[in-house]
Amino acid sequence: MAKYKTLDDFQVKDKVVLVRVDFNSEIDPNTKKVTSDVRIKAHAETTLKELAEKGARTVVLAHQGRKGDADYTPLKQHAEILGKILKCPVQYVDDTFGEKAKKAVKALKSGGILVLENVRSFDGETKNGTPEQHAKTELVQALAPLADLFVNDAFAAAHRGHVSMVGFTAVLPSAAGRIMERELKSLAKELEKPEKPCVYVMGGAKADDSLEISKYVLGNGIADYVLVGGVTSQLFLAAKGVDLGKGNMAFLEKKELTGLIPGIKALMKQFKDKVQVPVDVALDVKGKRKEISVDKLPTEYSIFDIGAKTVKKYADIIIDAKSIVVSGPMGVYENEEFNYGTKKVLEAIANSKAFSLAGGGNTIAAIEEYGLTRKICYISTAGGALIEFLMGKKLPGVVALENAVKSKKI
Repeated sequence: MAKYKTLDDFQVKDKVVLVRVDFNSEIDPNTKKVTSDVRIKAHAETTLKELAEKGARTVVLAHQGRKGDADYTPLKQHAEILGKILKCPVQYVDDTFGEKAKKAVKALKSGGILVLENVRSFDGETKNGTPEQHAKTELVQALAPLADLFVNDAFAAAHRGHVSMVGFTAVLPSAAGRIMERELKSLAKELEKPEKPCVYVMGGAKADDSLEISKYVLGNGIADYVLVGGVTSQLFLAAKGVDLGKGNMAFLEKKELTGLIPGIKALMKQFKDKVQVPVDVALDVKGKRKEISVDKLPTEYSIFDIGAKTVKKYADIIIDAKSIVVSGPMGVYENEEFNYGTKKVLEAIANSKAFSLAGGGNTIAAIEEYGLTRKICYISTAGGALIEFLMGKKLPGVVALENAVKSKKI
C-alpha cells in the first residue's frame, strides 16, 4: 500500500492546485526550440488533463535547463505545446512568484491551466534542503497561501531535494500526480519482484552510475545479467585489463571514471559471467565505421559503438529474458554510422516476449526514432531519478510526499 496520497484522495473542483511537472525537454542549441515533447505530452495526457476536466484551477511549476546552460529557456513555448496537446487555451506568465504571477493565479478560472515561468529563474531553486527549510523560501512563501493542494508529478526530478520539489509538502496537503504514481508502482514491481531471467542493459555516457547499479541488482539477486555498452562498456573493458588505446583511456580519465576500475574489477570477479562486456567494437576511422575484435585492441581511433558480434551475443541473452531494464544507448547513436548497436539491441528488446522497461532521455529518443515505442512495455520519463531508484536510494521528492500525508489534511 502506497505511503503517499494520490489525486484519488482529494476533491479538486474549484481548488487551486500547484502541480510540479518535469517539462525539461531536448532543446536545439541554435534555435532554442523544443525538439521533443515527450515529457510535456506525458503530463498533459494524464495529470493535467484530469485536473482540468475535474474543474481544478491548475498552476504548473516546471524547469528547463539550468542558468548558464544552453538548454536554459523560458517556458512560453512549453505552454504553447501543452495547449496544442490538450486542444485548449493554456495561460503563461513570464513570472514565477512575483506580483504578476500571483495576480494570474488569483484570476485563474475553474478548469483553467496556468504555466508559471521556469522555476530555475529563482536562484535559490536548485539548493538541496529539507521541506521545512525550503518552506521558508520566497517561492513557497509567495505561492503556498494561494493554493489548496500541491501535486508532485515530476518523478524525473524526484532525486532532487530542490525548493519546488519538496518545499510545498511542508505547508500544503500534497499528493502524487498520475505520472509519479505510475512510475513508482511500475518501477517498484520491477525492482522488487522481476520475472526471471532478469537482464539489465546499461549504456550511455553516465558510466559513474554503472558500478553502483550493478552491485545493487546483482548483489540483491534482482538481475541475472548485466549487459554493458556505450562509455560504460569501455570502462568495464578497461577494468577487465583491456588496453583501449591512449585516446580512449585519456577520455575515461578526463571523465574522471578510472577511479571506478578497482570496484568494477571486484564486481566482475564476484559475478563473472553475469557481467557481459563487448567482444568487438566499432571505431571512428575518419568518420567511417570499422569493427574490430576486442583482442585486437589497443587502437588509436575512438570507440563509438559495440560491434555486430556483441549485438548477437546480447540478443541471445535478451531473447531468453522474462524482464529487461534498459538505460542508455550502446554507442554514439546520433551518428548514423554508429547507431547499429543501439538500434539492434533495442529491436531485440522490443521483439522479445519479456516485460521491458526503458528510461533516460537518450534511450527514449532512440526508441522513438526507431519506431519501437509501442513495443516497449513501459517507458519511464526519468533519467537520473530512475538510476537512483534502481540503486535502491530514497528519492527526496518521494520522501517529502510520504511525510506530508502524516501531518497534512484537506
